[in-house]
Amino acid sequence: MDCSGGRNLLNQFADKTPKNRAKENRESYQTVNTWNQLGFDEKKAAVDKEMKRMNQLPANSSYATHRLKVLNKVLQLMTIQRTTSQDEELELLFASLSL
Repeated sequence: MDCSGGRNLLNQFADKTPKNRAKENRESYQTVNTWNQLGFDEKKAAVDKEMKRMNQLPANSSYATHRLKVLNKVLQLMTIQRTTSQDEELELLFASLSL
C-alpha cells in the first residue's frame, strides 16, 4: 500500500503552522510595500512582462489562460479612478500575483 499521498497531505497541513503563516503574512506585507513604492509605469511594465511570459506558455494551458484574464483585469483596474479601499484591494491583488 502506497502512503505517499497521505504524507503529502500531512506535509500540506504541517506547512500551515502559525509560525509559517506569520512568515507568509510578513512576506505579503513586504510585497505590498514594494508595490506601493512603484509608480504606474513600473507597475504596468511588470504586468506587461508577466503577460508576455504567460503568452509563451502553451495556448491550452488553463493556468496561463486564467492568469492572463487576471492580468487583463489588473490593467483595466489600474486605468480607472479608484477609492482608497479599492486602491488597497488592487495593491493586495498585485502582491498576490507575485510579479
